[in-house]
Amino acid sequence: MNQNVYTKYATLLTDYCLAVKPNERVYITSTYLAEPLLQELLKCIYSRGASAHLNVELQDQSKIIMDAAPVATLLKQNEIQKYIVENFDCYLVIKAPFNLRDTQNIAQEKRKASVEGNKEISKIYNQRTGTYQMRRSLCQFPTQAGAQEAGMSLKEYEDFIFQSCFLFEDDPIQAWKNLGISQQKATDYLNQSKSIHYKGPNIDIRFSTEGRTWINSDGKANMPSGEIYTAPVEESVQGHVKFTLPSLYMGQEAEEVALEIKDGVVEKWTAKRGQELLDQVFDMPGARMFGECAIGCNFNIQRMTKNILFDEKIGGTIHMAVGQSYAQCGGKNESSVHWDMITDMTNGGEIWADNKLIYQNGQFVI
Repeated sequence: MNQNVYTKYATLLTDYCLAVKPNERVYITSTYLAEPLLQELLKCIYSRGASAHLNVELQDQSKIIMDAAPVATLLKQNEIQKYIVENFDCYLVIKAPFNLRDTQNIAQEKRKASVEGNKEISKIYNQRTGTYQMRRSLCQFPTQAGAQEAGMSLKEYEDFIFQSCFLFEDDPIQAWKNLGISQQKATDYLNQSKSIHYKGPNIDIRFSTEGRTWINSDGKANMPSGEIYTAPVEESVQGHVKFTLPSLYMGQEAEEVALEIKDGVVEKWTAKRGQELLDQVFDMPGARMFGECAIGCNFNIQRMTKNILFDEKIGGTIHMAVGQSYAQCGGKNESSVHWDMITDMTNGGEIWADNKLIYQNGQFVI
């Protein structure tokens, strides 16, 4: 049964998410735990007349490199990776972790050096994906580490991923097209609006989207998807928020993150757990401004898994990301950070657009 699901998964990624065409080059990075999906992907990609380059990582690979390499080495640019982001047509990341905490004890100076060494590569990647010169997708393969983090058995976690990606549907591609159609009405309305107000028991945030674009995310950039997102006018974000769902960043967890924002800049930050992580992140260039505001619309996802790929899509939530903006939305903030944080809107949450109520208790009302 799983073999059939992985065939459907590979077809969805190849034909819908990446829309692979003949003679194109597809870069795929994962770990060897994802072998069943990687095998099916190779069949799909090559049968379309395209070619694939696999980067299959070993257990603890990132930690081994970061611990062993001197800072001077980490500051050097990876020329092979630069060539890939400059020249490939498609870029696919399949998360298949051995251990979700393996990098959390890396020295801060080495983290910063690695970020600096990859700065130009990240900029090229963001520019090419932002203008769709390079089509990208991020997806998940079920592993024991992911299942444990989500508080599930491996079988439960497999079913959760497959359901979230509509892989139990007879035609997953058509199911994603249908979701895109259902999200388009709200997307069109938001794109006619200039001022947005997120309001609720844990949030009172206002921002402008004048000159920016809301995007209907229907599975072509992330799998799963099911969200509507934009890049707010950076200096317009005002107010306060407490994010009710915990989130992971750099292998560490933060819980009940509370932010106060003035003129687009995070001026105060606290957390029930993870204060040191917040201090580290907000010390990074561009991290104290917002690159994204979004609305989760995938009601096939209804539980927290501590995996932002799924959690930010939970139907009835909103999320905001500090750091790097999406160029395709018109965002201008640049940062090595893009950290999504989520809050529930199903109990008294509202969204107002140009002073009109458009969303209440986790549902659009337009």
